[in-house]
Amino acid sequence: MDHILNDIEVRILGSLIEKEHTMPEYYLLTLNALTRACNQKSNRHPVVSYDEKTVVRVLDDLAFNKQLVRRVISDDSRVPKYRHTVLEALDLNPQEQAALCLLMLRGPQTVGEIRGRTERLYAFANLEEVETALQGLTEREPRPLVTRLPRQSGKKEARYAHLLSGDVEQEEPEILEPAAVEFRADNERIDKLETDLETLTDELRNLKKQFAEFKQQFE
Repeated sequence: MDHILNDIEVRILGSLIEKEHTMPEYYLLTLNALTRACNQKSNRHPVVSYDEKTVVRVLDDLAFNKQLVRRVISDDSRVPKYRHTVLEALDLNPQEQAALCLLMLRGPQTVGEIRGRTERLYAFANLEEVETALQGLTEREPRPLVTRLPRQSGKKEARYAHLLSGDVEQEEPEILEPAAVEFRADNERIDKLETDLETLTDELRNLKKQFAEFKQQFE
């Protein structure tokens, strides 16, 4: 992949990769579902608030100019859906894809954080397997996809960051007040409830459709 991506493009692609693995029964994603995935309050850093016009404009560029997204219209739905083509573009194995996806959605991470936070994407057996995946990404030709950042003062482990948006500036460590920590935890709980409700709504819709089709057999 020769393109340098902006932050919105990275968030969109990362969200598509994540939902393909964590909610495969609802993948491909509609514009509405993808916008919600980008704006999740949990498992995202930074938290953003994109509107659908912004997302669809970036999707068009990713699809038509960068060939990293495909727009699909199926026979049973008039609503277009979207899928990523990152695997085809970058030729990543599952371990590399999981690690890169996490870095795209949550920013720089340590080896331990990557292993602990990618369970739904790929279950790394140990830290060594994570390190092997990161090595493959940092040594990628013609240019690396990931870099190891200098260890921050007071931190025991170095972090890794993706290079899809170009070189990475070292961030100052984030210090949160207790109230901010509690606020984030509340947001994560709310986001999980919203995701669960969305899943139940889709399941109910599918059951209603199946019942209507069953009922038609006796009419």
